[in-house]
This record gives sequence, structure tokens and C-alpha cells, in this order.
Amino acid sequence: MSTLNIPVGNSTGRRRYPLAFVVLASGLPMFMVALDNLVVSTALRTMAVDLGATTTQLQWFVNAYVLSFACLLLTGAALGDRFGRRRVFVTGIALFTLASMGCGLADSSGRLIVMRALQGLGAAAVMPLSLTLLAEEVPERKRNLALGLWSAVSGLAVALGPVVGGAVVDGLDWQWIFWINVPVCVVAVPLALVVLGESSLPRTRLDLPGMLLATAGLVAIVWGIVNGEPEGWSSARILSAFIGGAMLLALFVLWERRAEHPLLPLSFYRDRAFVFSNIVSAAMYFGVFGSIFLLAQFFQIAPVRTPLEAGVLTLAWTLMPMFVAPVAGALTDRAGGGRLMALGLLLQGVGLAWIDLVATADTPYSHVVGAMIIAGTGMGLVFAPTAAVVLGSVDARHRGKASGANNTVREIGGALGIAVLGSVFVHYGSPRSAQDFVDGMRPAIWIGVAVVLVGALCALAIPRAVTAKRTPAAEERESERTPSPTGA
Repeated sequence: MSTLNIPVGNSTGRRRYPLAFVVLASGLPMFMVALDNLVVSTALRTMAVDLGATTTQLQWFVNAYVLSFACLLLTGAALGDRFGRRRVFVTGIALFTLASMGCGLADSSGRLIVMRALQGLGAAAVMPLSLTLLAEEVPERKRNLALGLWSAVSGLAVALGPVVGGAVVDGLDWQWIFWINVPVCVVAVPLALVVLGESSLPRTRLDLPGMLLATAGLVAIVWGIVNGEPEGWSSARILSAFIGGAMLLALFVLWERRAEHPLLPLSFYRDRAFVFSNIVSAAMYFGVFGSIFLLAQFFQIAPVRTPLEAGVLTLAWTLMPMFVAPVAGALTDRAGGGRLMALGLLLQGVGLAWIDLVATADTPYSHVVGAMIIAGTGMGLVFAPTAAVVLGSVDARHRGKASGANNTVREIGGALGIAVLGSVFVHYGSPRSAQDFVDGMRPAIWIGVAVVLVGALCALAIPRAVTAKRTPAAEERESERTPSPTGA
């Protein structure tokens, strides 16, 4: 990679680093966050035995993280705008790592659930600001390539999650899935401080009412989603959570219409590219990640395999985004982000349908490997163009908020996909035997296929050319970014 020798026109007067260093500095913490959740899912059975955890507690080992992460993404982005994006980003890394150490030391299910919630809090500061800091460090002409490389790092986390989880569970104690975050933090914090510049919007005041309303509303909605299947979707508690969450979010919208410094500018939703990109993200995470939740178990039961064996076999799927995402990022301007997303979602739908059609109680790997490669290629075609379109459809000042909004929709879509497809699975099948599992998985995956294909149609509504909105006034405000206290 060549050094970005760009005339320094920002307020910091700081040195620019090679693109590879910028992607590593912004992407490594994101890699840690994404890897951790996948690794935990692989280790759940071992943790259940060691901690004597109930089924409900096992769900909360995952849900506590999802709940705090999904509901605080907007707040993390807003804190970065106000107090410094790099500062909040590094603080999020440190909090995530300390919470990881707490998870590794937990000797009861209750303590582990609390630490997992704190992990989600740290991750909510890392994920949206990772993308914002990357976008600010590279010139416009190389931004889509940088987003493609960033997406490849995310794809690598998806690829290694099941393998690392399986290796740790088979060869070490489950606590090591959390301790591996410590050396990553030791590298990530100084790298971010040196390579990434500080920026903020110092004249922006925190929208505290907006934060409280959005967080409370999202907590209620996400809580209802993750508990809908075990408690019953029509139970009084679940219905109350959805109704209460909807009312709080309605109040949030009303407040944002009059707030001087809104947490989430409603003008975003007047832009077709932004709206449909978020619909695409929600559809993909609902359909694909809801299906992967079942497929990860399918590869361990039909036929029986160890977690490590199943993790290695999934590499045919999960490694593909690492190779495809950089190419998709480079092609976004030429081909159009919406077209790439539509093709990617179509390929994912084809791959999922293929697996569903050939699934049996003793499925040969050769029957599904082609489908996994196709689905993985589709994932790689969606990640980078989505990030490019979302960031390009808003003013440069609002990249953090746009990234936070997109990540929030994505996580809620994934949680809803797992809940809905899990409910369909329980209705038609069970994990008691391989055949029972396949009987429940088939109708559930067909729902995932349908949602993904609807997302593909929505992607075609995204304008082919999406350029960043950088008015002269916006450029002037961008120059007001506060310099790093160290001048680095």
C-alpha cells in the first residue's frame, strides 16, 4: 500500500499513515468485538456444564451483550461527536477489554451476564466510531477501497469465530475465549492513538432526552424480541414490551423533530439511499444471520461433529467475504452500491435455498460446500457497498450518527431473525435428533430466504450514484474538528 501523502488541510496538522495502518488501527478493535460474540455462541454448551447454567441463563449469555450493544450504538456515536471520536473509541476498547477480563474471572452465571452487558456497552462505542474514524483518515478517492478492506477485516472475524471458539472449547477452558481479548487491546489502543486523528463537533450539545428515549425504547423492543420465543409472542409481558417500546420510540421521533442538536437527524430518512440501505441491512441480518444461527448447529448434528470440526467446515462460507469485500468496495462507484447489494443478497438467497433443499440427517459436506461458497460471496458483495452508501448519503459531520443508526438496525434485524426463525424451528422440530433438527430447520430457513430476496428487491431502489454531501458550510464545520491534545 502506498502512503497517503495528502496535503494536510485539517486542523490537526498531523502526519498521514499508509492505508494498511489506518485500516488496521480502525478495524482491529472492530475485529475483536465481532469475533467475541461468535466465539461465545460456539462455547455455550461447555459453559452450561461448567457453570450449571439453565437454558434461560445460556440465552442471556448472548442476549445481555446484544441488548446493551444494539441499544447504545446511537449513544456511542453521539458521545464521540461531543467528546472526541478517538477518545471515546479508545475508551470503548478499554471498557470492552476490562469486561472481557471480568467474564474470564466469572464463577457464576449471574456475574457472567453482568460482564457480558458491560462488554456490549464497550462494543457500542467501538463499532460506529471505527467506521467514522476510518472514513476521516482516507481521501474520498480511496474511501471505498478502504471500506472494502475494513469489511474484509469484519469478514475475517466472522470466518475465525467458529474456528477459534471450537479450538478453545476443545483444547482449553472456555474462559480463554475472553482472555484472548487482552493482547488485542494491548496492540489496539496505542495503534489507535498514534495512527488515528482526533475529531469532534465541539459546538454540539448532547441530546440527553433523545438518548434516554431511544435507549429505553430500543431496550424494550430488543428485550421483547429476544424473549418472544421462550415466553410466547402473545404473552402480556412481550406485548407490553413491544407496545411500550413503540410508544417510547414515537416520543423519540417527536422530540428529534424539535431538538436543536438531535441524536438522530430525521433528515436522514428523506434520503432514499440511506433508507433503503438500512432496509437492506436489516433484511440481510434477519435472513442470513437468523439462518446461520441454525446452520451452525446443523453442522454439528447432521452428522455429529465436534465444534472445531464444524467451525473448520464453515470456512467455505465465512472466508469468502474477506476476499470479495475489498473487490466490492473498489467497484462500488463504477457498478453502483445498490446493484452490488442486490446481487449479493440474491446469491445469499440462492445459497441458503440450496442448503435447505439438500439437508438431510446425514448430509455429505460435498453437497453443501458449493452453496456455502455462493452465500459467502454474496455476503462479501453487501458489506462494503452498504457502508459506502450509508456514509455517502449524509453530511460528513454526521457519519458517526449514520453508522450508529445502520448498526442499530442491523443488530435488531439479526436479533429478530434469530428469534423468529428459532420460533419456527421449535414449532416444526427439535434438537433431539438429526432428523428432528432438519424438520424444524427447513421451514425456518425458507423464511430467511424470502426475507433476503425482499432485501435484494429493495437494494435495486438505491440510486446508482451516491456521493457524500459536503457543502461549503459542511467543509467549514469539518475544519472545526478539535485537535488532539498531544498533536498526534
